[in-house]
Amino acid sequence: MSPTRKDQNARCLGPGASSANGGGELKHRPVTEVEGLDQLFEQSLPSFGGAYLRRVWVLLDEAVGKGLPMTLSIAGPVTVSGQHYAWLNPLLDTGWFAYLSTTDAVCYHDGHRALNGARKNPFTEVPIFGDDGALRDEKTIRVTDIGFPEDVLLEQDQFVTACLREPEFQRRMTGTEFRNLLGARYAAQERANGVAEGLLALCRRKSIPIFVGAPGDGSVFLNSVKLWALARLGSGEHAFDLDLHAEVFESCAYHLWGLRDSPTKALGTLILGGGVPKNYNLQPEPALSQIFGLPEISGYLYDVQITTAPITDGSLSSCPPAEAVTWGKVDEEHYRSTCESLSADYSMVMPFVVKALLDKRARYERWAERMGKDALFAKHPEARGYLREREGYRLFARRDELVKKLLAEVAREKARLAKETRYPLAATEPTRAASAKNAPKPAAKKKTTAPKTGARK
Repeated sequence: MSPTRKDQNARCLGPGASSANGGGELKHRPVTEVEGLDQLFEQSLPSFGGAYLRRVWVLLDEAVGKGLPMTLSIAGPVTVSGQHYAWLNPLLDTGWFAYLSTTDAVCYHDGHRALNGARKNPFTEVPIFGDDGALRDEKTIRVTDIGFPEDVLLEQDQFVTACLREPEFQRRMTGTEFRNLLGARYAAQERANGVAEGLLALCRRKSIPIFVGAPGDGSVFLNSVKLWALARLGSGEHAFDLDLHAEVFESCAYHLWGLRDSPTKALGTLILGGGVPKNYNLQPEPALSQIFGLPEISGYLYDVQITTAPITDGSLSSCPPAEAVTWGKVDEEHYRSTCESLSADYSMVMPFVVKALLDKRARYERWAERMGKDALFAKHPEARGYLREREGYRLFARRDELVKKLLAEVAREKARLAKETRYPLAATEPTRAASAKNAPKPAAKKKTTAPKTGARK
C-alpha cells in the first residue's frame, strides 16, 4: 500500500477511519437509501475523486460543528456569473464566516444587476466556443458562458465614479472601509430597483470585512484613477485613497482575535480558487509570527481548499495545506487530520456542499424546536456550532477595538522590532548620471608660452 500524503491521514478519510496509513472499511451505501446530501457525501462516495469530495465535506462539517470562525477566500467571477445568489450569499448569511478575501473584479461586477439600466441589459447564457467576433460586433461581453451588453460596464463605471465623488469617500481609508461604504451604496441601489441583495450589501449588513489584496487590478479602482487624473487637470478634487498598511494590519488584528479571543481560540478557512485572494487570506499568520514576532501564533486549524491549479506548477494557487504548514500558515500539529485540497472546479461542487450544510442546519433547528436546545446539544454537540447566532461575528464593527489591541501587542515588541530594521547593506553601484556628477573634475591645463621662432627648445 502506498503511503498516505502528509496532509491527509485517517481522520481526513472520513468516519470510521482507523490508522494513519489507511482508513476504515469503504462505505458504499446505495444512493436510494440515504436521506439528504450530507449522508450521500459521507456514505455514497467510496473512492477516487468522490472520496476527495467526501473528505472536503467531512472537514467542513467538523469545522462548522466545532463552531470555528471561518474565513473565506474566493477567486474568479463569482458575482458576474450569479453564483453569489445561488450559494455564496446563503453560505455567508449563516453567521459562520468572520471575513472574506476576494478580488476587485468581484466587487465591481456585484453592482451590475442593480443598475437602472439592468432590466434592458439582461445577463444571458452564450456558447463557450461560439463566434466571439460576432459577439464583439454586437457589443456583447463574454465571461466563459455568460454574456451581457457592454453598456452594463459603461453604466457601472458611471455609477462607481458617482459614488467615489460623494462626501463619505473623500478621505484616506482601508479597503474594508471602502467596500463597506460601497456596499451601502449597492444596497440602496438594490432597494430602489427591487433587486435581490448582492454580495457587498450582504457583507455590509452582517459587518463582514472584505479584503482585496490587489485593489489596483480591477475596474473599481480604475474609476478612482479617472477621478485622480481629472483632479490633476484641475477638474475638482479627489481625496479618496487606500491605506494598504492599515488594511493589512487590520487583517492581522482579526486573525489575532480568532486565536486569542474567539470562542474556539482557533480559525478555519475555506479557499475557493487561488491567486491573490488565497495568499492574502493566509498572510496574517506569518505577518504576526515572523514579521512582528509575536509569541504563540498559529495558522489555520482547518484548511479546506478547492482549486483547478495543478500541484506541479509551483504556484500558490495549487499549494496544498501541507506546504502551507512549512510557512506557518496552517497549524502544524493538526494539519494531517484537518486539511484537504480538492482538485476541482468549485462552481461544480459548492452548490451541493452548501445545500448539504444548510439542510443539516435546518434539521438541527427542527430538532431543537422539538426537544429543546439543551437536550439537542447534549446528544449532538456539533449542533451547537451549526446553530450559532446568524448575526455572525461582526468584526468590521469591532475593527477599531481589535486594531488597537494588536497595536498594543506590537508596542511590547517595539525595541526588538527597531533592532530588526537594521542590516549591513552592501553599497549600491551609482547610476551613470550620478557617477558623472560626482566624478572629480580634470585639472586645468597650465598655460605655456609659445617659443619664439628659431629659438632652441
